[in-house]
Amino acid sequence: MTVFNLGSINVDLFYRVPHLPLPGETLPATSHETGLGGKGANQSVAVAKAGSRVHHIGMIGPDNDWVRGRMADYGIDVSHVGTGEARTGHAIIIVDDAGENAIVTFAGANYGQSLAGIEGALARAVPGDIFMMQNEVSLKAEAARLAREKRLFVVYSAAPFKPEVVSELLPHVDLLVLNEIEASQLADSLALPVADIPVPHLLITRGAKGAVWRDQASGKKTEVAAFPVNPVDTTGAGDCFIGYTVAGLDQGQPRDAALRLGAAAAALKVTRPGTADAIPDRAEVDTYLLRTPSNS
Repeated sequence: MTVFNLGSINVDLFYRVPHLPLPGETLPATSHETGLGGKGANQSVAVAKAGSRVHHIGMIGPDNDWVRGRMADYGIDVSHVGTGEARTGHAIIIVDDAGENAIVTFAGANYGQSLAGIEGALARAVPGDIFMMQNEVSLKAEAARLAREKRLFVVYSAAPFKPEVVSELLPHVDLLVLNEIEASQLADSLALPVADIPVPHLLITRGAKGAVWRDQASGKKTEVAAFPVNPVDTTGAGDCFIGYTVAGLDQGQPRDAALRLGAAAAALKVTRPGTADAIPDRAEVDTYLLRTPSNS
């Protein structure tokens, strides 16, 4: 099958610091790097590195065409990545010595999506293909409706989290991905318990505690523990987890195996600095799983 991903494409500017800066503090960085990022690009890289075919749908500006080439080098189909007038989105990512981060983003071209471009990208999609999206782009509701009409499995990573946006998209989503805090906030905004959030499937990420997939109709839970590692940089770990998990599903893995594949990939990712460029290859993940038989 095929994965289609409507998602952000950013230039990531990394600054390594001893600790995250306090209000009003001027803090010298110990290193600086530039890389490919954006939740959408991160997830597409993860899907491609996991061995699935992925078409990325997105926009960049006229100022950073190298990001399109970098994505193609990772095996992503970028024929539906357009160029707009706005500058390419970017993120300033500050990472401390404990691997924690603070991030400022600029949307830029990511909010210049074209409905015609989305329709063109999905023209060859067939029922059973997977459609992914996140909150860092425009035309999310329109794209989700189109994907559901084509009977694609819609995976929505609702980050950066805005409850009103998520509520609008719920009728068009098959798998909603949230972290624990976001799930609680969404439940509060809907005046419902988490178990009654109206979506077929809910995947709640819990950081170092792993993740749980909830079948909302039956109440069945599928849990995966996180692999214990010493983190260097947690930026993009969630995107890596989601991309690898989606690739596992695309390849026919049962839910628990797909989640474990995602957890292993995320564990490797946090041991190295960077975002999309730090996502591990499938061979690395498979080897890690063979050497680490249990993460329970």
